[in-house]
Amino acid sequence: MEIVNTAVKNYKEYEELIDVDTRLQLEYFAEKLKGKRIAMVNATAFGGGVAEILHSLVPLLRSLKIDIDWWIMDGSDEFFIVTKTMHNCLQGQGSELTDKEKDIYLEYNRRNALKIKDWDYDFIVIHDPQPAAMIRMRDQVRGAKWIWRCHIDTSTPDPECWDFIHQFVQDYDACIFTMDEFVRENEGLPHLTFFTPTIDPLGIKNIPLELDEAKEIIGRFGVDNNRPLLSQISRFDPWKDPTGVIDVYRIVTKEFPSVQLALVGSMATDDPEGWDYLYNTLRKAGEDYDIKVVTNFNGVTSLEVNAFQTCSSVIIQKSIREGFGLTVSEGLWKGIPVVGGNVGGIRAQIDDNSNGYLVDTVEECAERVLTLLRNPAMAEEMGLVGREKVRQNFLITTNMLNYLKLFDELSSND
Repeated sequence: MEIVNTAVKNYKEYEELIDVDTRLQLEYFAEKLKGKRIAMVNATAFGGGVAEILHSLVPLLRSLKIDIDWWIMDGSDEFFIVTKTMHNCLQGQGSELTDKEKDIYLEYNRRNALKIKDWDYDFIVIHDPQPAAMIRMRDQVRGAKWIWRCHIDTSTPDPECWDFIHQFVQDYDACIFTMDEFVRENEGLPHLTFFTPTIDPLGIKNIPLELDEAKEIIGRFGVDNNRPLLSQISRFDPWKDPTGVIDVYRIVTKEFPSVQLALVGSMATDDPEGWDYLYNTLRKAGEDYDIKVVTNFNGVTSLEVNAFQTCSSVIIQKSIREGFGLTVSEGLWKGIPVVGGNVGGIRAQIDDNSNGYLVDTVEECAERVLTLLRNPAMAEEMGLVGREKVRQNFLITTNMLNYLKLFDELSSND
């Protein structure tokens, strides 16, 4: 286990973006929980939505005088290969876990859990399947409330894989899911709670960029700023369907031959198969120089992601399964309409025909992209509607409040 150092953030800078009621509740619950200690635990410090949220959530809660630490697991390729298989199984795809894979998973959880014997926390929040079995060592942190936060779509999991993870999840004091449809009936999960992930409006990825500055940034990657740009920002993962996005682009170019496509993603330490899907994407793109496939290994940071989204005519998130999809809210926050897969948490963010479109097929996605390219004034109006929806529902301050309320409920239950 290793503690993660985060940047310093000031909650006061966010007050002008939130409603008075949210501000008052944050201050109220922060005062009630003063003196309580919190630990967040996940698998990686970068390269995914969970890490991105924690890089904002942790320092902002500290700014409210909440005593909180963030820990990541020690792991190896063999462990993360197993947990990626588990991730795919829980989202309904992939073979069952073998006995050897289960043993690897349990051994790494045991090793990490042995390192928490000196912890003195009131709440321990475990994110996703990777560290879920650490609950077996809960006696080492006496009196702590354990919370499991699931960020993925578990609506149709492989039954054997779900049974394996359920044996640990049922021992937690509370479970958080993004949507109620991700939980099957009669699971008997403890203190079941639902709230969505959120974006940081003042993080580098979402701060306002001058259009000229954004254009200069993406121009370094070969983008022609005089031509329309489509983009998808996500991991290279079968669930994100990057090759399907290329199919969409090729249909769109028949009417708009000047259009360009950017596929922008980060390679995470807990996703070793991501490289295979990156190479598949590159092969699909072939020698089409109007398709830009770039990652953090090409110099992409949060600033570059911001620039690509800011300069996009349309943002695509053509996921096949999606726990939430922070990039949808990121795009809407910048006033860009989003065409997203009609799945999971994307449906919570996109109101079809209002701030974007929900689609089920490559052909439908291409047609909706064409609609937005043909009607730029309508696209601009949809983007403004989307930004307001994000402000009301999907800013990091809402996530902070949801966690504080849950901690208070668990304290009150004592």
